[in-house]
Amino acid sequence: MKRQLGLIGAVMCFGALSSGVDAQSVKKPYSAADIVSHFAPDLGPSRALCIGTESECAKAVAPKAKPANFDLVVNFEYRSDTLTAAARQNLDEFAAALKDPRLGRTSFVVEGHTDGRGGDTYNLDLSTRRANAVVAFLRERGVDAERLEARGYGKLKPIGANALDASNRRVETRIRTE
Repeated sequence: MKRQLGLIGAVMCFGALSSGVDAQSVKKPYSAADIVSHFAPDLGPSRALCIGTESECAKAVAPKAKPANFDLVVNFEYRSDTLTAAARQNLDEFAAALKDPRLGRTSFVVEGHTDGRGGDTYNLDLSTRRANAVVAFLRERGVDAERLEARGYGKLKPIGANALDASNRRVETRIRTE
């Protein structure tokens, strides 16, 4: 699983997990420590003495930008809002990260999405139920309810060129900025 780190939020990708794969054979693609290091505030460079020109020293202490996203792996069965065993394992890591004191004041929006199959009303309902399933799971793991907000978007925001692609069945989790 490719990991991209960034300031704007996290992306939870929901896809179908084949029935032949069990939770024990799925390797966790990230840890709670990975998530904390991604979202924890950057305290800036350490104190140091720079001998050189002003521009040389400015380059040495310039903050490093983080890439855009952090991909979380969470799976649902097709046309279901029930988390799979592998999804629960991965969300356990996310919950542990959110309980870390360094992330204590960070709030998240959990955005549910579907692929283009099915009607608008059905997909909006399914995406909302999936987002709510993630929020409920995180709350059960001790994450403060005030820090989580579920939203469903149905098939309105596909991430791929093909609206029917399974990669569109996902939930994106972003830092709440409102």
